[in-house]
Amino acid sequence: MRMSDVIEEFIKDLLKEEDEYVEIQRNELAEHFNCVPSQINYVIQTRFKPSQGYYVESKRGGGGHIRIKKVNITKSNYLMHIIASMEDKITAGEVDIYLSNFLSYDIISEKEAKLLKVATSDNVLSVPPETRDSLRANIFKNMLLNLVED
Repeated sequence: MRMSDVIEEFIKDLLKEEDEYVEIQRNELAEHFNCVPSQINYVIQTRFKPSQGYYVESKRGGGGHIRIKKVNITKSNYLMHIIASMEDKITAGEVDIYLSNFLSYDIISEKEAKLLKVATSDNVLSVPPETRDSLRANIFKNMLLNLVED
């Protein structure tokens, strides 16, 4: 198991123990795992993103603390969280990552994933490249809004 995987599992175990959120000190965690603080930053940035259902608040200085909160994953909450945190531009590759996460959390069906992928593919978006990612984001967000249940 790689160090990043071990750190990720450790943080996820902490989250299971806590009700609302977990607050960790970057330097203390780095010391615990005998790694550099940037390794902790890497794990947080790549494994605890909004698209994966996490809200991260980071404060610098004095070792820096990081507060990680798991978003309540009901279909509607999760989709609204993703829509709110999504940038104004999105690539086809980023859509694929979102769809993969949605499928792994059982947020959408295979059929819905296929429709979202096709509707946001470069083949369908026959507009100049400089506007394609903005148009893709608008289409993707609006399609996701239609999947939100009341």
